[in-house]
Amino acid sequence: MTSPDPRIAFFDYHARSWDDDGPPAAQTLARLDTLRPTLPLGPGQELLEVGCGTGQVTAWLTRCVEPGRVTAVDFSPAMIEKARARGTTADFRCADVCTDALGFERFDVAWLMHCYPHFRDGAAALRNIARALMPEGSLIILHLDSWANINAFHAAMGGVIASDKLPDPGEWPGLIEQAGLQLVELSEGEDLFYLRAQKPAP
Repeated sequence: MTSPDPRIAFFDYHARSWDDDGPPAAQTLARLDTLRPTLPLGPGQELLEVGCGTGQVTAWLTRCVEPGRVTAVDFSPAMIEKARARGTTADFRCADVCTDALGFERFDVAWLMHCYPHFRDGAAALRNIARALMPEGSLIILHLDSWANINAFHAAMGGVIASDKLPDPGEWPGLIEQAGLQLVELSEGEDLFYLRAQKPAP
């Protein structure tokens, strides 16, 4: 039997104080509002939110795709419990995107915000998420910081997330191609990492 990912216990423990320890949710949502015109989100889409955490942005995503639906997943049961308690009209599931079935060609968009470094097998996660995307569906990987700052922060935190890294920009074309996707855009700056990829048409 495979041992549980030790990161699950880490995020379960921190779920209780997660919303107080990080940047204010209002600040995050305001930043997303400024990015909104550039994001491939629209009414009627089925959206998969990967690594939803405590659901800080789930309601924002729901508003973007209404009357479509958001399915929000996280591998931490405690995070999912807190996210559900917000009362957002989304479908919440406890799931490990490295291994658990997410559906086949079901979603128009897969949204990964602030979560990719914590996948123990990023390549497997990308392949699994790609299977869940409809043809011409979009993968979005978003961090409101630079990849270098993110990696330095995790290293300073230590423990089970010390080695959790966001690949540097030069590694992404290969990772995206191996997942069977096509890279559309990659932007990286002092306070933003944004990647968009697309599943090819049949």
